[in-house]
Amino acid sequence: MKQRDKNKKHSEEFQDDENLTFGQDESIEETDLNDILSDDEKLIDDQEIDEEETLQEKYDELNNSHLRLHAEFDNYRKRTLKEKMEIIKAGGERVLTDMIPLIDDFERALEVVHQSDNKEAIVEGLELIYSKFISFLNQNGVKEIEAIGEPFNADKFEAITTIPVQDNSQKDIVVDCIQKGYILNEKVLRFPKVIVGK
Repeated sequence: MKQRDKNKKHSEEFQDDENLTFGQDESIEETDLNDILSDDEKLIDDQEIDEEETLQEKYDELNNSHLRLHAEFDNYRKRTLKEKMEIIKAGGERVLTDMIPLIDDFERALEVVHQSDNKEAIVEGLELIYSKFISFLNQNGVKEIEAIGEPFNADKFEAITTIPVQDNSQKDIVVDCIQKGYILNEKVLRFPKVIVGK
């Protein structure tokens, strides 16, 4: 019995020592673990800060690039508008400069009309001015739209009225032109006013 008590006492002492040792080891492990976790958290925080800084730098770079691109496009738009206005102005000046000789011809024709009784000379002068004016229009890309004898097309002609025709081949055909039409580089400047057979 004494031996049993002795063994029991000895095992309890051993257990106490083991508990003490285990408890010390546990607190040591917890301290080391906390240090490791703390270091990991600092490392993660540093990585997150680095990531945020990198993202912020990329954002700033893209934002600056966008602002520069927007400013360049705005400058380009203003420059092209200015160039377009200058081209239109220069084109208008050229046309007007080319019209000045026609005005000179009209002035000479008016003087001849007032001073001369020669009808043939007046008609010849007016025909010469007319041919110069048509030539001027052709040089600037303006052409007359052919109307008489063409099938009626609402996209090309403006019908004033219709008249009955005896020949069936004349139905829906332009039989007369009241006012000539003109195109400039395939764009209609003025639609011809026509009479259509029905």
